[in-house]
Amino acid sequence: MIFLMRPCPRSDEDVRFLSEGMRMSGEIRHLEFEIPVCGYISEDFDGSLCSAPFVYLSQEVPRTDLSDAPETENKKQNDLLAAAAIVAGSSVSPRSSEAHGETPSHSGARDLPPRHVPGEQVPVTLGGTGDGDPCQFPFLFLGREYSDCTADGRSDGRLWCATTYDYDHDRKWGFCETQEQAEQRLRVAEAEEVYQEAQRIIDRSSQGKEGYEMLVKAAHMGHTKATEKVASTMLLGEYLVQNISQAKVMFEKLVLEGSPKAQMALGFMYAAGLGVNSSQSKALVYYTFAALGGNLAAHMALGYRYWAGVGVPQNCESALTHYSEVARHVASEVSLTGGRAVQRIRFLDELDQPGTSSGMEEDLVQYYEYLAEKGDVQAQVGLGQLHLHGGRGVEQNHERAFKYFSQAARAGNSHAMAFLGKMYTEGSSVTPQNNETALHYFKKAAELGDPVGQSGLGMAYLHGRGVPVDFDLALQYFQKAAEQGWVDGQLQLGTMYYNGLGVEHDYKQALKYFTLASQAGHTLAFHSLAEMHAAGTGVMRSCHTAVELFKNVCERGRWADRLMVAYRNFKEGNVDAAVAQYLLLAEQGYEVAQSNVAFIFEQRRMKLFPESEMFPRALLYWSRAANQGYTVARIKVGDYHYYGYGTEADYETAAMHYRLASEQQHSAQAMFNLGYMHEEGLGVKQDVYLAKRFYDMAGEASADAQVPVYLALSKLTLLNHVKYLQGLDVKELLSWVELDELLGPEWDLYIMTVLALLLGTIIAYRQGQQLAGLRPLGQRGVPPDQPQEGVRGQPQP
Repeated sequence: MIFLMRPCPRSDEDVRFLSEGMRMSGEIRHLEFEIPVCGYISEDFDGSLCSAPFVYLSQEVPRTDLSDAPETENKKQNDLLAAAAIVAGSSVSPRSSEAHGETPSHSGARDLPPRHVPGEQVPVTLGGTGDGDPCQFPFLFLGREYSDCTADGRSDGRLWCATTYDYDHDRKWGFCETQEQAEQRLRVAEAEEVYQEAQRIIDRSSQGKEGYEMLVKAAHMGHTKATEKVASTMLLGEYLVQNISQAKVMFEKLVLEGSPKAQMALGFMYAAGLGVNSSQSKALVYYTFAALGGNLAAHMALGYRYWAGVGVPQNCESALTHYSEVARHVASEVSLTGGRAVQRIRFLDELDQPGTSSGMEEDLVQYYEYLAEKGDVQAQVGLGQLHLHGGRGVEQNHERAFKYFSQAARAGNSHAMAFLGKMYTEGSSVTPQNNETALHYFKKAAELGDPVGQSGLGMAYLHGRGVPVDFDLALQYFQKAAEQGWVDGQLQLGTMYYNGLGVEHDYKQALKYFTLASQAGHTLAFHSLAEMHAAGTGVMRSCHTAVELFKNVCERGRWADRLMVAYRNFKEGNVDAAVAQYLLLAEQGYEVAQSNVAFIFEQRRMKLFPESEMFPRALLYWSRAANQGYTVARIKVGDYHYYGYGTEADYETAAMHYRLASEQQHSAQAMFNLGYMHEEGLGVKQDVYLAKRFYDMAGEASADAQVPVYLALSKLTLLNHVKYLQGLDVKELLSWVELDELLGPEWDLYIMTVLALLLGTIIAYRQGQQLAGLRPLGQRGVPPDQPQEGVRGQPQP
């Protein structure tokens, strides 16, 4: 801290003038002072005592001469600089010669009394060249005065101070820390080293168990990031044994330290009732603080809640705010490949249609690898793309991708050349970023008419990668690629029209090409469309459309990989871990996670929740999945209300859900169910004609429904006829029939004749059966050259 010197005021005007002088700025020059004599008014030390006589410009100024301070350019200014040191012995400095036309006067290496503020202890240094000496404040370092410990001049951020005034001359210094603080710093450094080593092991290994064991060690040493990772791992059952209660304790400790990740985790636990009593209000508070701390998962959870109205009133604009924040981050990480492929496998779909899982079986991958090794170029390119992007049960592996693309490129495949160009453009541990090499591959591919190569050349000219920027050439190459349906060409054309790069702004054209690129699933295309709908650029502003598009982008973030982790855990029998992971993703708004966790609750195969909560929880997540448009989930909700699973039986509510599935998603199952309910009059008015109509609609909606629909219609027809006959009066009906007129006057003889013939036929049939029973055994279809039963083995005559 720097203190301005000032004279003892003699009038109110002097007081006002002194008050204004306190606000003056500039460098201060050091002076020496004697011990105090007069009263002192100060903004910093109001009521402290001045010290006089004191030395000013090599002249001693007694108390009676305070008004006779040496003249400078402005006596009024100079008076402001005449003051005494604080009684406690603080060193004070006047303004520099730069402001007053004077030459600074320093005493070289001469030590000055350390600054002392009442109630504040001067630090004693630890280490350095002045180990054990007290800090000197102020001190001079690189021509600048410091009145407190500083980290300037150090790359590690440790605070230090000089123990003499002129560090530049004396080089006397030490760290501003106690022995206890030094030991704590060493512990922190050791924990950081363990944490970094654990991260290296985890990054190198697909399993990473050893790395997580080291993370536990770093967490025990107090490392915050390690503690966050260990707690998350224990909560979700990844690599470490699932221990939700211990994870809760760790998160609560981290929350006290202000960790957004811990706030997000506790919010999730209260939202899902995992290890704690469910509380949506607490979940909302934790999510909000975590989002304010920049946690993207919390932003997604809040975005979904405001979009779907979960625990809060529906608010599209609030959902838009949260989702756009996450989408911006996801879009910034998307490479030229268009973003990661997100696998969405539903257990219910697998159950209904076995073998339709999108996961590629290991033996199938091995088959393609066999073809690739035999020189099949298409297999090489396919495996290269599979390893480049990851997905379909195969982890991302740039080394293997480079291997397969190189093999195909040597065989002259233009697609492989273009993808090699992409890899060199983006750079990786296998292919260092190199614009010249990328340009070489792009040119070779483009000469062969490959759209990927054409798009790559367009990107080079658009951004000046290895060539001068040329918007016209970029536009030409993008148009050629887009004409062949290549998604990158479509996306970049949209970008050029949107930003007016080399062409006039044309939002309609931009919208057209962004839409085409989005149909191929490009993440940046979804993001661009979302921004256009959010701002109303080129289209009518639509908050709802923008939120859905932003949500799509958000769900393509790196956290989407957890979907496959949870899927594998479930398939391997680690059901509790799968449930925790799916619950977390369900909180972030993933419909697949909601339907899968509902399916697991319905199976009642976990230990995390009591059995009495299984059906109510299943109904909750089926409902959330249904609200996101999953037809099967909507039918499930209807079934739960129909049978009373997890709620009271309610036929009217069941019929409402079936009707929604029928009208919105044209579900054959829902139509069939509505037909049955109308047939029986369950929750709706009994109406055979409406029942038949719904049965017919179900048969038309799905070929698989035709057999059950035929049986239902047959039953309906039969019951309708029976009911009709039951309502008839037989005597009255017979009274209407005149047999003499219908069959003639001899009708009774005709009937007797028919009955006699029928009786004769029956008698003849019975006699034939008796004669067949009396026939010898050898004549009953036994070949003549085979021995008869009972005499087998006897010689034949």
